[in-house]
Amino acid sequence: MENKKFIHLAKKILWLFFAFLWMIQTASGETILQTSRGGVTFQIKTIAKGLGVPWGMAFISPDQILFTERNGKIGILAPASGKIIRISGGPKVMHSGQGGLLDVAVPPDFKQGSWIYFTYSKEQKGKGVTALARARRKGNRLVALEDLLVTRSASNTGRHFGSRIAFDGAGHLFFSVGDRGVRPNAQNLSTHAGSILRLDLNGNVPEDNPFVHQTGALPEIWSYGHRNPQGMFYDKNQQRLWSIEHGPRGGDEINLILPGLNYGWPIISYGKEYWNPFPVGEGTEKEGMEQPVKFYVPSIAPGSLLVYSGKAFPDWKGNLFAGALKLTHLNRVEIDNTGRAITEERLLVGLRERIRALAESPEGWLYLSTDSGKILRIRPQ
Repeated sequence: MENKKFIHLAKKILWLFFAFLWMIQTASGETILQTSRGGVTFQIKTIAKGLGVPWGMAFISPDQILFTERNGKIGILAPASGKIIRISGGPKVMHSGQGGLLDVAVPPDFKQGSWIYFTYSKEQKGKGVTALARARRKGNRLVALEDLLVTRSASNTGRHFGSRIAFDGAGHLFFSVGDRGVRPNAQNLSTHAGSILRLDLNGNVPEDNPFVHQTGALPEIWSYGHRNPQGMFYDKNQQRLWSIEHGPRGGDEINLILPGLNYGWPIISYGKEYWNPFPVGEGTEKEGMEQPVKFYVPSIAPGSLLVYSGKAFPDWKGNLFAGALKLTHLNRVEIDNTGRAITEERLLVGLRERIRALAESPEGWLYLSTDSGKILRIRPQ
């Protein structure tokens, strides 16, 4: 019995030593080796640091990452050198609470000079709304900046703006809007708040959107009943739109998004109220409302979502990756062909970083940003 206790203590001390070593090395930017539960070994390295909150990232060429910072700044990072070029001409943002300059994304057929898409919080009569804009890059500045949709989502709160962008490769884009801290919004089709929206790339409303011909409903809405979807990704191989959203105290959700469906917030939820131990709403299920593919109790506070292509890590092909803010890790979820969640793994726990945004390079390397102002790279050993 004493030998077992000694072995257990020795293992614990060894684990703490390596965790300490991890923190020292990662802070210095050195390459660190890690191994996943499935035996996949990878390197993680700090590529950039000293930024604000890098909220969105998009590859605009094989060796350039365009990134946004919540304070309104925009930059281009060269991952090979760590050099950053600053870009001017971005939208005027309402940088308050959870608002600011949010996502940046480019369509699958992007070429230099094509449209670049942004979401951001915009001030309207002293209140914040989520807006979708686009611009072109000319040298080190953005030109032809225009709002495609300034959503009907105004509230006095500084929270739950969303907002991620995804493309289906067929001429449409999706972007998410949180409930803006007003729960009934998510069940109200006359507001964009608490919804995922679908537009043509020029900002027009597609004729086949589910609520185009419904009186009293906003035609841009694709799905509703969402609390705060801060991660979204369109899987072109499976032709599936995925979303991950914040629950309250528990109840974060991964959802497979289909047109016209109601995802339940705030009537059903797996979370509890912040101010008491009671469940939110009427329970966890109700007819006519969708169940999540996966939910998290306690909350991990998801900040992003990506379906991995498998180019550099074949064992991870088709897996969902989400950055976790509150529980500070990279969340990996294996999905089967039917869209069912099979297993979950929590990577980079020892990093102790709020992981905000994710991007995949043409080589299949993963890039992630942290709220402490870093951009990190994961690549094979």
